[in-house]
Amino acid sequence: MTTLTPYAAIGGEQAIRSLVDRFYFYMDILPEAQGIRAMHQPNLASAKDKLFKFMSGWLGGPNLYIEEFGHPMLRARHFPFAIGEAERDQWMLCMNKALAEMTLDPQLRTNMQEALQHLATHMINQEPERLP
Repeated sequence: MTTLTPYAAIGGEQAIRSLVDRFYFYMDILPEAQGIRAMHQPNLASAKDKLFKFMSGWLGGPNLYIEEFGHPMLRARHFPFAIGEAERDQWMLCMNKALAEMTLDPQLRTNMQEALQHLATHMINQEPERLP
């Protein structure tokens, strides 16, 4: 018996490219995402390519990111950027909007959102601001 990977369940390469395109579309246009947009280069092509390659392997498809760049080491690669809860929430806002546009099994969508929320929370490298 073959288990269907999330990569296959969402539609493979084309679906992931679409998800990544929509994610960066929202990052580019939403005023609420300007904090994370400012962390990126003006041209998003490289970021799109890396996220596509990462998502491919993360969802059980070809390990394109690892083949090209080695182990993702996401937290270490994101450490140069100040990432707090606000930035995590901006990233998730864009990702959730992109996921909402996809035709997905509701349980798969929920599982992906929860896993991505966990992943985004792991990227936080700034302490929350404390009130005096």
